[in-house]
Order: sequence, then structure tokens, then C-alpha cells
Amino acid sequence: MEKRVTYHEQRDIEYTVRLRNVLSTMPEFARDFFRASNTSRSTATTCRYAYCVRIFMEFLIQSNPSYKDKTIKDLTLEDMEKVTALDLEEYMDYLKAYKPSETDAYITNGEKGIKQKMSALRVFYSYFYKREMIVNNPTALIEMPKLHEKEIIRLDSDEVAELLDLIEHCGDDMNPHQRRYWEKTKNRDVAIITLLLGTGIRVSECVGLDVEDVDFKNNGIKVFRKGGNEMMVYFGEEVEHALRTYMEGDRAAITPIQGHEHALFYSSQRRRIGVKAVENLVQKYTSQITTTKKITPHKLRSTYGTALYQETGDIYLVADVLGHRDVNTTKRHYAAMSDARRRKAAKAVHLRED
Repeated sequence: MEKRVTYHEQRDIEYTVRLRNVLSTMPEFARDFFRASNTSRSTATTCRYAYCVRIFMEFLIQSNPSYKDKTIKDLTLEDMEKVTALDLEEYMDYLKAYKPSETDAYITNGEKGIKQKMSALRVFYSYFYKREMIVNNPTALIEMPKLHEKEIIRLDSDEVAELLDLIEHCGDDMNPHQRRYWEKTKNRDVAIITLLLGTGIRVSECVGLDVEDVDFKNNGIKVFRKGGNEMMVYFGEEVEHALRTYMEGDRAAITPIQGHEHALFYSSQRRRIGVKAVENLVQKYTSQITTTKKITPHKLRSTYGTALYQETGDIYLVADVLGHRDVNTTKRHYAAMSDARRRKAAKAVHLRED
């Protein structure tokens, strides 16, 4: 067997290559910032910042007549310092729907996407301002976009049971071709969904699992959390049963593609399953049990967090298991009024006498 290269090591290599490609299109002063940034942030975060800053530079060239004859690589730090608060406000409006120069398709951003891009730009400007390389920091003159609180979408306990039953038995209503595919992937899909619902791990943590990360002696999995920390997350008997069924059956029968020998979950191409594939299979099954909720792997994480809080009442335990750095994030999500209490409100007010 080939030397083990973990999913996260491979992803770091991929992001390093992506970052180099992005930086090759940017001016030298920007490259200095991202090289320095990469020592204190993950390569994935630095790469995301680089894309965000390049989008802003493209905006300046497209929208500001002063830069119309320049390319991104021609921009100078003095050019960046001339940006005004009004420019940034126009940029935030631009981000709602814009068309990159290399494509005809529009890219849209909601509140979260706009805030992420503006946050990256603020960090970029702050770096040069603190080092006295510029005297004006236009990002300090504007209000950052506010995020409106959204209701947490999750599955109810009866929907969780219905979902797992569906995956185990939906082959009864399929044509022969569909049934063959379902039989081939059923145990894997049950294991993935059960693991997400039974541990609350992120989808990226799920697809990054290697078979060596599963410890049946202690019923735990070693996950690589955001920020680079490794952590043991423990699971119960239902997750254990689903994992053993898959690992001792379907997974053991797979001959993986070279370089994917250690992956826990495989795609039908015998490669490590990807985030998009897990998102698709979650959507495929959950859309059959609820039409009013758009369920993603993150919503399964929310389902677990809610159930854990309702069972234990320990918000610090929920924060620790979910890998939240700030317990206030957990409080906002899981200590709010539950749907069960809201449903009581529907029965409390009578419009007519019986």
C-alpha cells in the first residue's frame, strides 16, 4: 500500500497550487501580503482571501475610469490607497450580482458572501496600514454588512427516523437500474447519513475520514477540525452498527483507485467521495421526506446539535462536540426557542368557541 497522504494534506497541496496561480495574476505588493498571511492562516483561508482581493481589483479596473488602461498586475499600492468609502459602498452593491471578465455568467452573493469578501478586504488594507505603508485605510470608514439572523432549519425526530427508513427500504419503488445502484450504495449512504446525524461532524470532516481514523474500541473517530486541530468525536451504537455494516461489507469489496486506498467513504468511481457528492445524496433522500425544508449536510449537523442540547441542556458540551470556538455561536443557534414551544402557540389561541 502506498504511503498514506491524508485528505487534509492533499487538500493543503491543492490550495497551495491554487494560491500560487492566483498570486501570479496579482501585483507584487499583494503577493507580499499573502505570503505573510500564509504563516498565520491556513492555506485554504489565504487562498480565499486572495480570490476576494482579486475580485475587488477587477472591480476597480472595470468601474473606475482612472484604471481603465491598467491590468491587475499594473495596480500599485498608491492606487489602492486612492479608494474611497464611496468606492467600497459601490463595490458591495456590485457584489450582489457581477459578471467576471472571463465568463458570461453572473455570480451572486447574499449577505454572508458580501461580508466575507469585505472582511478579507479589511484584513488586506489593515496589513499595509499597520505597517505604515499607506496612510489611509478606506475600509475603516464604512460599516461592515450586517447578517440577519435566520431560523435554524433541522429535522424533527420523526423525520430523522423516516429518513433512515427511506434509505434502507426505498429500493422497493425503483426500476431495475435504479435498484441496482441503490443496492450498491445503500450501506454507504446509511453510514454517511447516520454518522452525520449521530456525531454532528461537518461534511468536510466526513469526507476527509480515513479508515484508520475509526476506533471501534472506544467508538470514536478522529476528525480534522477547522483551524487545524485534531479531535476525537465519539459515537453511539447506531453509528457503530452502520459503520461496521458498510466497512465489513461494501467497503471491503472495493478495489480503490491508486491514491485513495485509505479513504473511509468511496464514490462509485472508487475514489474518495467528495463534498458535493455527499450534498447531493443528502438532498436526494431528504427531498422525499420534506418539501418545506431544504436539508443540507449542515442542517443534519444542526439536527444533531439541537437534539444534544435538548437531551443534556449543556451548551458548553454542544459547543465542544461541534467544534465551535465561541460558545456564543452555539448559544445563538441551540438555546433559542424550540419549534416544539412554537407549536404550542398554534393551539393556545382560539378564533371561535367550540
